[in-house]
Amino acid sequence: MSESSLKARLLKLDCHFTWGLQEEDFDMPDIQERLLKQLEFMITENKYMVYNVCAYVNHLQKKYAEAILDLEKSETTCKTCGNATNRKLLVTYANFAWVYHYLNQHEMSQCYIDKVDGIYQEITPSTDVNLEINEIYGEQGWTYVQINGKYYEKAVECFQKALIEAPDDPEWNTGYATVVYRLEGHDNPKFSGHRSYQLLIRAIEVNPNDSVIKALAGLKLQDMRRGDEGLKYIEEALQQTSDLPYLLRYVGKFYKRAGMIEEALHHLDRALDSIPTSGFHHHQKALCYRIIIRKKTRFAKFHNSRGGTRELIQKAIHHFELGLKYKKSHIFAYIDLADMYKEANEYEKAEETLNRAMAITNLTGQEKKNIHYAYGRFEENVKKSVNNAIKHYREALQIPGPWRDKQSCEMALKNLLGRKTM
Repeated sequence: MSESSLKARLLKLDCHFTWGLQEEDFDMPDIQERLLKQLEFMITENKYMVYNVCAYVNHLQKKYAEAILDLEKSETTCKTCGNATNRKLLVTYANFAWVYHYLNQHEMSQCYIDKVDGIYQEITPSTDVNLEINEIYGEQGWTYVQINGKYYEKAVECFQKALIEAPDDPEWNTGYATVVYRLEGHDNPKFSGHRSYQLLIRAIEVNPNDSVIKALAGLKLQDMRRGDEGLKYIEEALQQTSDLPYLLRYVGKFYKRAGMIEEALHHLDRALDSIPTSGFHHHQKALCYRIIIRKKTRFAKFHNSRGGTRELIQKAIHHFELGLKYKKSHIFAYIDLADMYKEANEYEKAEETLNRAMAITNLTGQEKKNIHYAYGRFEENVKKSVNNAIKHYREALQIPGPWRDKQSCEMALKNLLGRKTM
């Protein structure tokens, strides 16, 4: 096969190299750390998918020897898992073909293309690579979820296709429910309301041993103002896997939102004992301290006394900073840290933090809106610059798409424009 024919055949394969993944969307230190922790703590027979993403990440860094090792682990893991099937090897073998192509080992690349074709022949006596294969759609959806929120809607489409052929698959039901749950928190009009609740319940039905999905169901019930029911799911999940850090992150979040701050901190500390480099856990812990600070501040103001919040503010700053250290792409963490610097009267650091957020490339529209709104409040309330505040509020409002803070931003802009005309 000529090189051009080989490349044409590679482009028809379904795998990470043909799924439209953009290198700039990968927060490399963060995703590598997350993947390693998933391999350590995941309770699933589908770790082969993690190794496939690891291989692609290594490819992006031109670490092809490491990529080959990851793919070998993916193949071995897939063959030895309890629900093994050759269909699950399709993506791994396609990735092999691409990596060997980049290594200019065209015979090996062709060898893995032949392996892919062989599996298709087992499925149907046809070479049609456009067959509806749930294992491919499911892994594609799962991969999109691992990268960032920009890919979530694509992930939904993939899981929906996977579930047509395999409606009872635990992994695809869990992935589908999880990504819809996340989208409902993204101000996305396509995913407003509580659609994810029934999907989460369905995921629990087909995989009752998944404690994490039970915690998400608990959080969803909390969103629906059914916190007592949600707490039952949280407690049941803790009985199943009390030390799983991926569960404890959501347990901590549930207790934090319920105002049970001591319980939240307890579970977040336990999670950080296992994963001290988790940006999510540090951010949640900082949010707990922020709640305590606000309560103390309100109490002190009401009783005309000193709040005694200095130490708590420093703790919150410390954990917000650690959260950003380990997850530099977490936009809300920049905004939260800047606000906490303001609480500490460290205004230069607050502005520097907002500028760092503004400088991040490839931001979503939602993220840009939130940063401009935060910067506008800083200009208005700290720097007392009406013109700059107006500029940022307008920037936020000009970005299309729904936004939960739109009304507040419009009101802030209206008030400033009114002051200018006085």
